[in-house]
Amino acid sequence: MQAPPAAERNKGPILEVLREYAGPGSHAGPGVLRVLEVGAGTGLHAAYFARALPRTRWQPSDIDPRALRSIAAYVEATQVPNVLPPILLDVSQGWETWGGTQPATLDLLVSINMMHIAELRCTEGLFKGAGVLLKPGAVLFTYGPYAVDGHISPQSNVDFDRSLRQSNPAWGLRDTALLRQLAEANGLRLERMVDMPANNKTLIFRKL
Repeated sequence: MQAPPAAERNKGPILEVLREYAGPGSHAGPGVLRVLEVGAGTGLHAAYFARALPRTRWQPSDIDPRALRSIAAYVEATQVPNVLPPILLDVSQGWETWGGTQPATLDLLVSINMMHIAELRCTEGLFKGAGVLLKPGAVLFTYGPYAVDGHISPQSNVDFDRSLRQSNPAWGLRDTALLRQLAEANGLRLERMVDMPANNKTLIFRKL
């Protein structure tokens, strides 16, 4: 199992916001909340969030075989009953390839620290999938560093964006203006931006 320091640091603050959308009182009536996490990485977040949110049925996924092995190890080691075995998922591909998830069946789609270290087509695929797979009123929950309407701040995020683009010209901080356009093109709207520690943000997109 891998345990990146950043994931250990940010899991608590992310969970605080996540509780508003998947915790007690966030949904009317009984029943399980179906969650798909794309780019789940090591699996630390999946195990931590699912344990804290017992009403969820948490499906982690990733494209990297090493990540899938790490997620499976977390699922096995933590024995959290509401985390499903990880599935291979390429978010840039059509929703039909997303592990059999059917249209309008997800209560929550989660993407943490994925957009800036993936090609733009992955972000486009995320919004296309969200537009099809989320129930009306359900949420796409994303976290990471973003540019806001053409502006990156503070300087540490400017430097981070530059280093990402030097590593791979297709990477870099995505702009909330672009994300708003992608959301609207796929039947969602940007409902909320939450400032988070270490100059990150949580973005809440609501399916209309």
